[in-house]
Amino acid sequence: MKKNNDIKRLSFLAGGLLIAAPMIFTGAFTYLQVVFEYPDILREPPAKVLNLFAAGGSPLLAAWYALLVAAVLFIPAVVFFHQVIHARAGVQPWLATISGVLAGLVQAMGFLRWVFVVPYLAQAYQTPDASAAARETIAVTFEVLNRYLGVGVGEHLGYLFTALWTILIAAALMQTRLLPRWFGAVGGLLGVGILAGVLEPFGVPIAGSVNALSYLLWAIWLVGLGLWVAHTRLTVKVQPGFAVAA
Repeated sequence: MKKNNDIKRLSFLAGGLLIAAPMIFTGAFTYLQVVFEYPDILREPPAKVLNLFAAGGSPLLAAWYALLVAAVLFIPAVVFFHQVIHARAGVQPWLATISGVLAGLVQAMGFLRWVFVVPYLAQAYQTPDASAAARETIAVTFEVLNRYLGVGVGEHLGYLFTALWTILIAAALMQTRLLPRWFGAVGGLLGVGILAGVLEPFGVPIAGSVNALSYLLWAIWLVGLGLWVAHTRLTVKVQPGFAVAA
């Protein structure tokens, strides 16, 4: 009885985090789309980005901090969900879990620059007595950070690890029948769509649109996964000898 109660509490915690992370992310992302022209603004000249960031004030900074929180929350969500799968189906998807933890970590690293570095750069750029040379240096610094922590770490690696976690978890769900097979199949397709984002820097125009749509639907899928984990009494059919998925 105690073990069942522990599993229920673990499921509730994992489900709550799987719901909270995408809801916080979607809310903050939507706000940034409206007031900051995100993510299109990232392809604009640094001067425009820094001036628009400074004009956004504290609410804009809070939105970036919310994205940071969402990325960090995804890490324990992945770990607890691993334990739920193991407790209910005897499955330990280590590769998926490592990928999920890395996804949360690299995305958090990308968002950190908007909370702690970009505010300083925007303020320095708008200083009245700043010379043209100083503003040029600030713009170059911003561009380097944006390409490294943004495009490289936050986006490219974030897409890769998020997609890998999603695809492997979707496969585990389908193999163990922890949830309906169609739900796992949808997750797998969304994972492939997210993975398409890694092709954008290589000149594949449609990759960005496919990635953006997949991320939106993935957030809904993740909330659905969280609701199922937290509130549904799951019936598991484990295949003989099946112990590891991924």
